[in-house]
Amino acid sequence: MTITVGIAGITGKFARLVVKNLYNSPDIQIRGLCRNSSKLPNHLRESPRVAIIQGDSTDLETLRRFARGCDVVICCYLGDNDFMTNGQKLLIDACESENVNRYIASDYCLDFTKLELGQHPAKDPMKHVKAYLETKKNVQGVHVLIGAFMETFWSGYFGVWDQENYKLNYYGNGDEIWESTTYETAAQYVAAVAKDRNAVGMQHFLGDRRNIREIAQDFADVYGKKPQLERLGSLDDLYNKMRATFQRDPSNIFAYIAMFYQYYCTNGQTYLKKDLDNYKYPEVSPVTFKGFLQAHKIEDLSDAYQNAGSDI
Repeated sequence: MTITVGIAGITGKFARLVVKNLYNSPDIQIRGLCRNSSKLPNHLRESPRVAIIQGDSTDLETLRRFARGCDVVICCYLGDNDFMTNGQKLLIDACESENVNRYIASDYCLDFTKLELGQHPAKDPMKHVKAYLETKKNVQGVHVLIGAFMETFWSGYFGVWDQENYKLNYYGNGDEIWESTTYETAAQYVAAVAKDRNAVGMQHFLGDRRNIREIAQDFADVYGKKPQLERLGSLDDLYNKMRATFQRDPSNIFAYIAMFYQYYCTNGQTYLKKDLDNYKYPEVSPVTFKGFLQAHKIEDLSDAYQNAGSDI
């Protein structure tokens, strides 16, 4: 049976990986929403299995035209909190009006349901969107959680991997677990969930669970040289620093958001459930930290985030 999958924000890096995995299934029809379809590869724009709706994400009629006929809509929006909240609410309204069965929210992160509003500023929209979905009668919410993206973990901005000095920085005692998944593995799971008509509610998937010492050992096993481990302080130190930075200028999200991610990724509050949902889709082979390192040169680690999905 043919399934029509709508992808809102189809030109984004994560969305393109989801499209690649859906396109492998000949029984999938894809509808994309974007402002500029020229960002998509020619083979997708010209495919009879792909229909693109160009328009503004704030226009309800455009959103309804996009959602019409879809069995499931995947949101791949990325933007500020207002867009991630109100933009998704408008898209959910369109799905409700057009009787779309399922809406996969733009989550793809740690378990935000365990956060209080205001604890992690970038995750408040997800809580609002989940609550909004629960008020709808026609469309069911789906929330795919994957921990931290592995490419982001290695990015220079995130502040853990210091490529210039060949070291891994961390807060805590070094035993804190990092839950992480690559963009590609996450996209494979999202595609599998989209195809599975029974997949609703919270879905927990991971590529790997490792502490910083184990990650350093994986690094040494792959590259032949162990990085230096540098402890920057306790988790309390990190918490105090991030809150002080936030309070000085809440509008300067880039000054503090990486610290919020580091803190809530490792303090235990937002870990995914112990028994993951990976088993539901055995066709997906999750990439581990070691597998990720084996697929990248050392000098490419910091830019892996920027390059995710660039070759689609």
